[in-house]
Amino acid sequence: MNLVLLEPHELDGSRARLEGRRAEHLALVHRAQKGRRLRVGVVGGRVGVAVVVEIDAAGAQLEVELHADPPQPLPCTLVLALPRPKVLRRLLGAVAAFGIKRLVLIGAERVEKSYWQSPLLQPQALRDELLLGLEQGCDTVLPQLTHKRLFRPFVEDELPALAAGTLSLVAHPAARACCPRAVCGPVTLVVGPEGGFNPFEVALLETAGMRAVSLSARPLRVEQAVAALLGRLF
Repeated sequence: MNLVLLEPHELDGSRARLEGRRAEHLALVHRAQKGRRLRVGVVGGRVGVAVVVEIDAAGAQLEVELHADPPQPLPCTLVLALPRPKVLRRLLGAVAAFGIKRLVLIGAERVEKSYWQSPLLQPQALRDELLLGLEQGCDTVLPQLTHKRLFRPFVEDELPALAAGTLSLVAHPAARACCPRAVCGPVTLVVGPEGGFNPFEVALLETAGMRAVSLSARPLRVEQAVAALLGRLF
């Protein structure tokens, strides 16, 4: 936990009280004691420092000073074919840590229908995973996350407007064009499921204005591909 995140309702003037997971982390991992200074932020708000006023088995009392804005977001909209739940859990944290502020989960032929029934897709579960990523990335602003289960209606009716004015890319291992490096300006990046999009889906994405690009001839797992693409683009 690189940043202690406070919910707005937990802040009372300049004081905040932590209980549960975060307080346990401070006590067991940080071994925080009275007088310890910590990096803190308020969800949706500013970042700063806090001093531990009291800490015990029941929780921690902090004196908080917020003096800076959160880091600038990564100028990328990520459109991601819904992966397996355990992969999605890792990706949600990574997306928040990277600073992506718009994530769209979509269906595709190779997305198992059962994935959409995962408890991880419940709003609170999604928020919890994103908060962990914000803590890692020292950020406070939650990504905007939406679900678009039907592939074709989303690609034909919504994606062109979503990607307007951005460098619009779809990652596809068989693409001839290489993924660009160190781009300037906003990007809309579409990443498929394990096994990739099928030829019809790639053609539909290209018709919608997306340019198919590849990192190499070696297919990667979804979480590897997302990290490698973002590292190359930004």
